[in-house]
Amino acid sequence: MKFLVTGATGFVGSAIIRELVRRGHSVRALVRPGSAQRLDHSHAVEVATGDVTDSESLNTAMAGISGVFHIAAVYSYWHRDPSETYQVNVDGTVNVLRVAQQNGVPRAVLTSTVATLKWPGHGQLADEDSVATLDELPGHYKQSKLLAEQAALDFNGADLEVVITNPTAPFGPGDARPTPTGRIVLEFLNRRFPGYVSSGVNVCDVDDVAIGHVLAFEKGRAGERYILGSENLTLREVYETLGEVTGLNRRPLRVPMVLAKAAGAVDSIIEGRLLRREPYIPLEGLRVAEHPLFVGCSKAKSELGFNARPAAEALRRSAEWFIANGYSRARIVAGNQTERDDEAEASA
Repeated sequence: MKFLVTGATGFVGSAIIRELVRRGHSVRALVRPGSAQRLDHSHAVEVATGDVTDSESLNTAMAGISGVFHIAAVYSYWHRDPSETYQVNVDGTVNVLRVAQQNGVPRAVLTSTVATLKWPGHGQLADEDSVATLDELPGHYKQSKLLAEQAALDFNGADLEVVITNPTAPFGPGDARPTPTGRIVLEFLNRRFPGYVSSGVNVCDVDDVAIGHVLAFEKGRAGERYILGSENLTLREVYETLGEVTGLNRRPLRVPMVLAKAAGAVDSIIEGRLLRREPYIPLEGLRVAEHPLFVGCSKAKSELGFNARPAAEALRRSAEWFIANGYSRARIVAGNQTERDDEAEASA
């Protein structure tokens, strides 16, 4: 089969292309003008220059396609211009699915996020039925992704089947940007974290997320959503696991949320408003972190046959990739050894 993949140069998009090629499928990658050099050329893919906000380029890219994986999105908790987030995440989704429908493409998979789910309360797990309303979601990223889901489901019908995936926090090889989740690992490696708040994430390896997408296309029920995740970990457990799998001696301190928000407010003024660049501590991200969203993945396991590797392996693979690709000068300590002291660490 021949698939069109949007967001092809991104973290998840690249992983999905790798998985499709591994399974013997043909891939056409939608790449924005001037971004073709970011495509992973180790895989034989056809490049289509275009943008999800440009229907004409989508029409050209969609010719002869058997299925669509729509991954392209603005994934950030800081927005220089919030309207761009909605233009890409919502209007772009409408454009992709409308053009797919017009070109007779039978099935599409939309990559959403668990961020669209409603926080179920302390000690509870969210599932695919935990759908939030717009006013229950903090920030432009979450709201735009929920609106994109709603728009996608409006297209689901006899002439175009739409399946939605809700990946959790992806970690692993290829996070070139890096994403907000990848920064957790990178900051751990480089000792750049000021501390952590009392929160948590569901960790999943990016290659397993890619496998889940292909399974969703092959086996997912039209009009349904599937959470793709592995293990729920507090941020403290994430850092502890990173220490275990790398042997690196890192001990970040927990920071009260009120202090983190105060630091974020100052950071937003200096970095965001004055310097016009992404803050180190985006306030929207802190609002998201106030209620850690732990999820259950039984639906994807039972209906798709989805099984993800342990969180420790995903975190280890992420750390190894950052080091191997020059993002960090840290050295992973072999076996069960740990760093002897800070001097050995500083010389890495």
